[in-house]
Amino acid sequence: MNNLQKQQIASTVIKVLLKRFETFPIDATNNRNAPFHEAFLNAFKNNFDGKVSDIPFFISLSSWLHGLNTTLGQTFFEKVAHILSNGEKREYTSKKLGNLKIYQSQKDRINKIMTELSNSERVPNLTQENAEIFFENSGNLTNAIDFSADLFIEDNDSIIAIELKSVKPNSGEMKGEKQKILEGKMALKKEFFGKEIYFYIGFPFDPTSSDKTGYNKTRFLNSIINMTKFFDPSETLVASELWDKLSGESVTMEQILEIINTISTPDFIEKFQFLNNPNNRSNSKYSEFLQEWFLFSEIEILKNDKHIQEAIENDKKLQKIYHQQIFKNDEYNWQRSDKLFNLLK
Repeated sequence: MNNLQKQQIASTVIKVLLKRFETFPIDATNNRNAPFHEAFLNAFKNNFDGKVSDIPFFISLSSWLHGLNTTLGQTFFEKVAHILSNGEKREYTSKKLGNLKIYQSQKDRINKIMTELSNSERVPNLTQENAEIFFENSGNLTNAIDFSADLFIEDNDSIIAIELKSVKPNSGEMKGEKQKILEGKMALKKEFFGKEIYFYIGFPFDPTSSDKTGYNKTRFLNSIINMTKFFDPSETLVASELWDKLSGESVTMEQILEIINTISTPDFIEKFQFLNNPNNRSNSKYSEFLQEWFLFSEIEILKNDKHIQEAIENDKKLQKIYHQQIFKNDEYNWQRSDKLFNLLK
């Protein structure tokens, strides 16, 4: 992982933390009346003993944690995946890029595979399924079902599509995912003729593992309802296997967690406020905090501060940019750093 990727991930971490700090329940004064929740929670009083003293705050905190889960699942994991792989999100739907086409005979073959998997008349086998759907055909064309890939990576030889999923998907979700992936693979094969097509389901971590970055794929997949009924293990990427696949390097998940753990400390807000005050740039702690937060672009700007100030001496517009805060709308101010970096060329 290079320094730019580390900084981009760090910027994403900072944004997530700032958003969650804005909504953290300092108290539960706005949630004092939750009669139905409290009524049900009465059954758990013995379990709460010594652990939860304020039920309304507990309810508010649970709601806040649900928001964090949503942010990680819908934003953070996807953003980090794009940073590591130089990929993007693609949506081949009627409302986005439009539906791709497959032959009706191929759709019929996929429906047959799905029926046999559903009835346990066959077990999932990636090699066999690809042989059945990737074949020359003719006849009537029809729309493939709407499908998207949270991560779409294309080079001159291949396409890798990955759907990022929660580690606890909804019951019954796997059948629909399998149908989507089978039709998606066939549609991509036709649209990008001559390229190898790979379509995976990715899980960001393994909650059944005692090791933060480790995984036991067999145990984890068996914990998901109908996962092994529809998916070959080789169609899935779990925990460090996923992150290493995206970066093309080893120990990627460890590096991501290191960035999060280094930034996510009890004095996070104090450091953020310190760094976002331009008057602190001459303070020795400023450079120290930049290093801790992996803000390498800002470190280079600070090292070349004298040269930059000489370059903007007679340019009011650049002076205004120079004096901007380094965080804008809860994100690192990339526009500012790009403008100042151009002065160093």
